[in-house]
Amino acid sequence: MAAQKDQQKDTEAEGLSATTLLPKLIPSGAGREWLERRRATIRPWGIFVDQQRFSRPRNVGELCQRLVRNVEYYQSNYVFVFLGLILYCVVTSPMLLVALAVFFGACYILYLRTLQSRLVLFGREMSPAHQYALAGGISFPFFWLAGAGSAVFWVLGATLVVIGSHAAFHQIEPADGEELQMEPV
Repeated sequence: MAAQKDQQKDTEAEGLSATTLLPKLIPSGAGREWLERRRATIRPWGIFVDQQRFSRPRNVGELCQRLVRNVEYYQSNYVFVFLGLILYCVVTSPMLLVALAVFFGACYILYLRTLQSRLVLFGREMSPAHQYALAGGISFPFFWLAGAGSAVFWVLGATLVVIGSHAAFHQIEPADGEELQMEPV
């Protein structure tokens, strides 16, 4: 208990508190727990972007080893880089913002409608999955006009380039008990 308070004080001293990183809009549940776990295992950003720790791998074996070890070690940092690229893509595309607003607006209207009474369409009660599919169908033309498909592929490509280059060129953090390593002859 005391260790958790000390850790919380340390993160608040750095300007990053749990309330800052996890807005109250995210409901408690599996998604929030996953995000809290990611936040708890994030590596220091100073080490993550330290230019002194970048170098060219000597051979293909070292490149593969760096890729595997860095993806394991910096997994949480890479998740936040991915989320940042998604946020950048959405913010810089006004039409995509409109499409997302239409989708979430349709979901909210359907949610309010189901609070009043069950949603019945063509004599059949609609399940929540069908209601969200209806919201997606309503907003599909807006996503198509906004170029959401190209935005998805841009985010995936940018993520692969940024994370792949970082993992390939960032020197591996030494694991416990791995101070001395012999190179093959």
